[in-house]
Amino acid sequence: MSLLVAGSIGAQSVAVRFADSEMVRAPEAWQLDHGKRLYFGYGQGLGTLAMLKVWKETGDRKYLDYVIQWADTLINEAGEIHAYRVETYNIDYINSGKVLFEVYRQTGDEKYKLAMDRLVNQMKYHPKTHEGAFWHKLIYPHQVWLDGLYMGSPFLAEYAVTFDQPEWLDVVVTQFLVAGKHTYDEATGLYYHAWDESRNQRWAHPETGQSPNFWGRSMGWWFMALVDVLDYLPEDQEHLEHRGEIVEMIQGLAAAVSNYQHETGLWYQVVDQGNREGNYLEASVSAMFMYAIAKAVNKGYLNPSFRMVAERAYEGLMQELIVEDARGVLSLTRCCAVAGLGGNPYRDGSFDYYVNERRRDNDAKANGPFIMGCLELGK
Repeated sequence: MSLLVAGSIGAQSVAVRFADSEMVRAPEAWQLDHGKRLYFGYGQGLGTLAMLKVWKETGDRKYLDYVIQWADTLINEAGEIHAYRVETYNIDYINSGKVLFEVYRQTGDEKYKLAMDRLVNQMKYHPKTHEGAFWHKLIYPHQVWLDGLYMGSPFLAEYAVTFDQPEWLDVVVTQFLVAGKHTYDEATGLYYHAWDESRNQRWAHPETGQSPNFWGRSMGWWFMALVDVLDYLPEDQEHLEHRGEIVEMIQGLAAAVSNYQHETGLWYQVVDQGNREGNYLEASVSAMFMYAIAKAVNKGYLNPSFRMVAERAYEGLMQELIVEDARGVLSLTRCCAVAGLGGNPYRDGSFDYYVNERRRDNDAKANGPFIMGCLELGK
């Protein structure tokens, strides 16, 4: 395999080539993110969301059909979602619902509306902290993870606007305000991976409840959620103050992460500890930050000078982490496969834990944001 020269093709062309490469690796969308079975997984949801964006930019129907086929095989006529278990109250399930809005618009099939209603019904009863922030999962009581903001909140905001249920917008705003308050670190401007309201977890700081480290991808989820939710939060007088608060978070985070961008344009797995042995420049955080910053600039939330930060990330990804095989298929390397907190075996949120989690190539948590970030840079 050979490294692709970063400047040889425009970013939008790279997005299309990478989407095509994903379809070579995963002829059916359930195979995205190394999928082994039909599943409504958040990784497949992220990958198919990127495909919908490629369809909108190119007008090529094959990307839309790819997503519709996946949705059609997952959801029956009653709107029941294959292998979905509401009783687990797992906010990760909600992410794939984002693609159903477009699938519903394009097909007119009522089963997709019924499926979205099922996901919203989960969130009606989803357990929350005392301040109204959703727990990450039922098995992680009292815990708010940055990951969950991306999984649930943009979906709920789009549902609120699409189906005229504005009460959900207040719920969505609460998620950001509560999570931001409890995970933010004033000294660095960064956000901790999670917060335990009960302070019962071994990983939780006894006074603040915060987890001990700044995991790159968790901040990537948070950054993308902040930027994406503004697509649906109305620009009317009622929501002006909250839009302003979210824009302030975006601006603060963009400034903070810029301070930790490596000379290659990439970011480390543990963002603020690049000088420690074992840390490495990781694909998903770099792709997510590239996407969030590029989109925020395009939307006017960030000063245009920040475009250089996203462009440096693009150059770094292309030069350091993108490879091309003899067929012309592109791959994205050096992605953390998964990381979390608690559970069994216990994940303590330490530096050593994060840098020793499994790595793999072509993880949807990196590939999807890479495609979307390239599209934003190509605008």
